[in-house]
Amino acid sequence: MPTIQPRRAGILIPVFALRTPEDLGIGDIGGVRQLVDWAAETGLGFVQFLPINATGSDSSPYNAISSVALDYLTLELTPAAIPELDEKFYRTITGILRVDLLRHGSVNYPKVRRLKNTLLRRAFSQIEQQPERMREFEAFCIREASWLDDFCLFKVLMEVHGHEDWTNWRENLNSAAKARAWRDANADEVDDRILFHAYVQWLCFRQWGELRAYANGKGVKLMGDIPFGISWCSADVFFQPEQFDLNWCGGAPPETYFKDDYFVQRWGQNWGIPHYRWHVMEQGGFQWWRRRTQKLVEVFDIFRIDHVLGFYRIYSFPWRPTRNEEFCYLSDDEAKALTGGRLPHYIEHGDDTPEHKAVNLANGDKYLRMILDAAAGKAEVVAEDLGTVPDYVRPHLLSLDIPGFKVCQWESDDQGRVVMGSTYDNCAFTTYATHDHEPMKTHWEHRRRDAASADEGQRALGQKELRDLAEFAGLRFSSDGWPEYDTHIRRALLEALLTSNARFAAFMLTDLFGLEDRFNVPGIAATSNWSARLPMTVAEMRAASPWKEECDWLKKAIQRTER
Repeated sequence: MPTIQPRRAGILIPVFALRTPEDLGIGDIGGVRQLVDWAAETGLGFVQFLPINATGSDSSPYNAISSVALDYLTLELTPAAIPELDEKFYRTITGILRVDLLRHGSVNYPKVRRLKNTLLRRAFSQIEQQPERMREFEAFCIREASWLDDFCLFKVLMEVHGHEDWTNWRENLNSAAKARAWRDANADEVDDRILFHAYVQWLCFRQWGELRAYANGKGVKLMGDIPFGISWCSADVFFQPEQFDLNWCGGAPPETYFKDDYFVQRWGQNWGIPHYRWHVMEQGGFQWWRRRTQKLVEVFDIFRIDHVLGFYRIYSFPWRPTRNEEFCYLSDDEAKALTGGRLPHYIEHGDDTPEHKAVNLANGDKYLRMILDAAAGKAEVVAEDLGTVPDYVRPHLLSLDIPGFKVCQWESDDQGRVVMGSTYDNCAFTTYATHDHEPMKTHWEHRRRDAASADEGQRALGQKELRDLAEFAGLRFSSDGWPEYDTHIRRALLEALLTSNARFAAFMLTDLFGLEDRFNVPGIAATSNWSARLPMTVAEMRAASPWKEECDWLKKAIQRTER
């Protein structure tokens, strides 16, 4: 059952969005360390990040190619951070590849990857000159062999083919057995390439582990994110296909909210994540999930389960996203003709009968208790329970003392009025927006536009949400219309969030400054996603106008609200 715990304030910022004078065109662990210093000064209890697992050609942190391996792009790559990286080479390469240009604007992933890979390969070539670090690296390889060997071989196979889509790899390399046979037959050539990727993972876990200890010493907790799914094109699916049901892809049910996306309105969101064979996982003691969780808690003090609803039941598609266009305008009968009679639906069951609800709840209880047991008290667990939420989910999360999400403007009582933060249960995580949503300034202005629309329905929705936000924040406006988003509105909204009774209150760092940068627009594949960076460095945020004034205000607001 839930216990009353201290109320903490936090901020959400993707690692890639941070900026420092020393970075290589993308936020890194060095920037996070500076952010931790700022958080400690400001009184924040935690800093929240998106997933940091390794990705492939897709830069989305929610499309990881490993359930364990970390993203090398987060590494702080300087001679000071990595002793085997010599200064002369570092200066030469960063000059040739124009790091001065990479430090401006959004993340240029191809160029950043090229630069970081070049530096990492140079450092790896010199590691034997650091005997103590070499011994530590070798011990890491032995200790982590159960997942590390397969992941590193997968990375080499990606290099061979130029991509991670193993379904289109060469015939002689498109299965785990063939890949391992190829490695054994070409050991002289392949082993050193595998060892390089192991070295990169050693650096990742070493730097993130050191960062966690540093943050804890400052009284700040690191919060991570564990997606419910794993990429179809991942080392896990390639080497452990028995754990996955590749006949189905997970996603979300149809939503009329996506007015410009007929497919989502018709069929839903097809995320392309393969299903789990839960019965197979259970027979093996859920070792895949346990290892995934245990490696995560080596890095984070708190972690969010993204799409926790998937543990109860998940909306499922009998085709991969690459075929979405083929099905877009088909009738049910036409779609069935192409899928052997199958249509998208909830698996294991829909919530259409009490019996089905009971089965879904029992499954969710089994799987979440397993996650809590794997975390073993080393990290706190938070559940992202947004979407089409069955009526049994929130009471169940509460019974497990897992805080669910409360997006303030979406919390309504039986009469349709906004729920005030003072009535929130302590076992809750409250916010105005996630990385998938509009920044608060953009959101307010879009609702102002809706409130003045000629369309009666759109006008009513805009008016309601503005009224709810204003009431939640204790704002009073005249009947002359809704004002533009300004400092007064922004601060009132943020302070109301902090005042709530929820155990965790967090907001995007961009919302502290009233910025409109957006990190992701769901449902589109665009280079603008996952690439926006802060306009200021972390040092400027702490010391320069106009950023410093907002940071000073936040510090006082945290004190006033006793977080």
